Amino acid sequence: MSEEAIKNAILIAGPTASGKSALAVHMAREAGGFIVNTDSMQVYDVLDLLTARPGADDLASAEHHLYGHVAPSVSYSTGKWFADVAALLAQPDLAGRTPIFVGGTGLYFRALLGGLSQMPEVSPDVRNHWRTRMEAEGAEALHRALSERDPQMAATLQPTDSQRIVRALEVIESTGKSLSTWQQTKGRVLVDDQSARKVVLLPERGWLSERIARRFALMWDNGAIDEVKALLSLDLDPALPAMKAIGVREISAFLEGMMSEDEAIERSVIATRQYAKRQSTWFRNQLDKSWNFLSNSDEALLQLTTLK
Repeated sequence: MSEEAIKNAILIAGPTASGKSALAVHMAREAGGFIVNTDSMQVYDVLDLLTARPGADDLASAEHHLYGHVAPSVSYSTGKWFADVAALLAQPDLAGRTPIFVGGTGLYFRALLGGLSQMPEVSPDVRNHWRTRMEAEGAEALHRALSERDPQMAATLQPTDSQRIVRALEVIESTGKSLSTWQQTKGRVLVDDQSARKVVLLPERGWLSERIARRFALMWDNGAIDEVKALLSLDLDPALPAMKAIGVREISAFLEGMMSEDEAIERSVIATRQYAKRQSTWFRNQLDKSWNFLSNSDEALLQLTTLK
């Protein structure tokens, strides 16, 4: 397959629990297409329930890709997801079919439509040097060091943002160029922005809040505790993304006797609602007017079928 941007794609974005998955399955059946995960947490195996991956009925109804294909021991990134999508779209048996990208990770959608910045390779020695200094000196000290070497990039970062500060220092030392310069260099675009059908589901807050509570109660009853036990048995670094999935910390506290069942459920529901609010805010502020912002999946279905 050539590296031309896909011109028949459907993009379905929205906060967690907004009804995206069911809409994607409907569109996949109608268009004869295939669904591509566009959510940074649903890539991990083990956490089927807590990350709300498609269930058995959805998987049987439509072809799904890039769900649960990453071990929780891996720190998956937008760049890795982008490479996985590019490889998927290059498969000959998918040529000419409609890809339906569905999920709640805004940066993934941005990369699809705008390309991904071409980031330089950093040697292990340089990376270890700055990570060791971060552990020894702290974020504020390294932010001052970055201000001396790359004031433009330092001005865009909070003095407490240790991960991005280290990354900026690695890049300026390895290449002599600011990370901000590299970020402006876009690479291949996978999906043609002009021809894609794009919807954002932004349900009414009360409806979404109740749905989140009902869904987490079902997760709890259907095996979320066993998922967390399986994850904890791997003895992973708590800083890994999979370990930060909503519900993991709360259920871990419940298993350790530090939190009651009711409290663990309540805190997980609150955290999910807060996450959904952040997602909704991002979509409203970051996506342009070429996206169709809709309050429910029925409106979105009508919009998507009208636009074809």
